[in-house]
Amino acid sequence: MKILITGVLGVVGSKLEQILNGRGHDVFGLDLIHAEKRYGHGLGKVSDDNYFRCDISEYRQLKEVVDYVKPDLVYNCAAEFGRWNGEHFYEQVWKTNAIGMKNIIRLQEKSGFKLVHTSNSEVYGDYQDIMYEDVINKVPIDQMNDYAMSKRVNEMQIKNSQIMNDTETVFVRIFNTYGDGEWYHPFRSVNCVFSYNLLHNKPITVFKGHSRTSTYIYDTATTIANISDNFKPGEVYNIASDTTHTIEELAELILKYSGANPALVNYVDESEILTTKHKLVNVDKAIRDLRHKNTIDLSSGVKKTIEWMKDYYRIDN
Repeated sequence: MKILITGVLGVVGSKLEQILNGRGHDVFGLDLIHAEKRYGHGLGKVSDDNYFRCDISEYRQLKEVVDYVKPDLVYNCAAEFGRWNGEHFYEQVWKTNAIGMKNIIRLQEKSGFKLVHTSNSEVYGDYQDIMYEDVINKVPIDQMNDYAMSKRVNEMQIKNSQIMNDTETVFVRIFNTYGDGEWYHPFRSVNCVFSYNLLHNKPITVFKGHSRTSTYIYDTATTIANISDNFKPGEVYNIASDTTHTIEELAELILKYSGANPALVNYVDESEILTTKHKLVNVDKAIRDLRHKNTIDLSSGVKKTIEWMKDYYRIDN
């Protein structure tokens, strides 16, 4: 199968590329930058590597890629992410996430490729009960920040195209995913931000009483890759761990494996703003249709992440 991955240099996209290549698919990828050793197609020249430099919010660039690749399946992993990113850089968040999504849809309508869209648990907003995939269609839910709103808009854009143009898309809503390859940025997962800061002897703030699931990146990417074997148009899947943990428990594990000074952790009793306090999720559909498994528990995953970060940032023990 010929597959195109947008956002292929990202945490999810890069692992997805590895897995799909390993399964014998003809995989192409695009992202925003001229990456080291991945110069990309351009100016009529084709590199040995199936990589394109492309901004999905620029229709001409994206059309050139789609016209060249002629994909059977597109995985849309490209997005501006993070709630604080949405506050500080809202122009780019809406341009990439909303206009970029519309460009993909327009090309899907013309070319007929199947689409897997990576959405996010943020679309469940302030919902306080177990997050089943269909709850968002049954009760009013307020998304709590621009990033969350943009991801919900993406889902609505795609559904409109399904109704009007019979396009075929599968949605995945990814819950907190972390692991090796997630280089530091302040808008990254809480696992990444805490690990990086403590390894660099920088303080972190833990808001007590919050709980999350954490899924190791290879487990998330493997489940998403499995859609290529069992594509069911219109389906929505939660992808998450089958266990929850508090943010305090996460911080304690990172302290354990990083060897950082516990005094660097500031525990506060108040809730963090613009985020859901508890995320309770059901993943039965992903287990049934996509063979979703959590093979790496939180303790093992944190240890692997710390080891990767020490090597990547050249931190001595």
